[in-house]
Amino acid sequence: MQLPPGKKVFFLSDFHLGAPNHAASLEREKLIIRFLEEIRHEAAVIFIVGDLFDFWYEYKKVVPRGHVRLLGKLAELTDAGIAIHFFVGNHDMWMSDYFQKELNIPVYFEPKDFEFNGKKFHIGHGDGLGPGDHGYKTLKKIFRNPVCQWLFGILPPFFGIGLADYFSRKSRQATGTSEEKYLGDDKEWLLIYSREVIKQKPVDYCVFGHRHLPIDYRLNEKSRYINLGDWITFYTYAVFDGHEMHLKAFTGNEDKIYRH
Repeated sequence: MQLPPGKKVFFLSDFHLGAPNHAASLEREKLIIRFLEEIRHEAAVIFIVGDLFDFWYEYKKVVPRGHVRLLGKLAELTDAGIAIHFFVGNHDMWMSDYFQKELNIPVYFEPKDFEFNGKKFHIGHGDGLGPGDHGYKTLKKIFRNPVCQWLFGILPPFFGIGLADYFSRKSRQATGTSEEKYLGDDKEWLLIYSREVIKQKPVDYCVFGHRHLPIDYRLNEKSRYINLGDWITFYTYAVFDGHEMHLKAFTGNEDKIYRH
């Protein structure tokens, strides 16, 4: 795609709406909507790269409560002709066709390549990629299994969503503040994965979420690994202006971005 003059591509991820409680989630949701409103006149394309929700399950006739402000804003943007792409994350992997039918937003379950103004992008949420984390990779196969999804769906929503919220909280408690620290070149799995990607094909930008730490890492003279951070601690996003990619913080904490 060739971007129209003055138009840009925006990338953001890991809102985790619903966590840790309604009040904090609503405050973040309003901030995200403010950001989307500010960029709407210069955005040609917006990528939301996973974990928009802290938990999401598409029942046949039940829509999970909450987040109506953001869902309405996304519908407003697509109705205005702004393309939005969504990559499922590990917290909202149980998506079906709600976004496609109601919001006109395509949904991707695996990394995908895009090209803008001759620059090549490899984009995905990032969960289960790279070496290690074998326990999660096994769980991911189970969670993606249609039978497991059907079994969860027959649980009453009150019980099923309550159970999912409990495990999401336990997961965050186990992670603690480790997501806020750079682990080193040999332990950052998405960095290692990105190095393998650029060995196989020409890519200018490997763009992921999931990690929560905003990272802008130059892999070689041509390629960069970008992790989008989150909208819980860092409020970071990336923007491609047609020539170059920039990783920024909406709330002015750009000193927290890890750059190499």
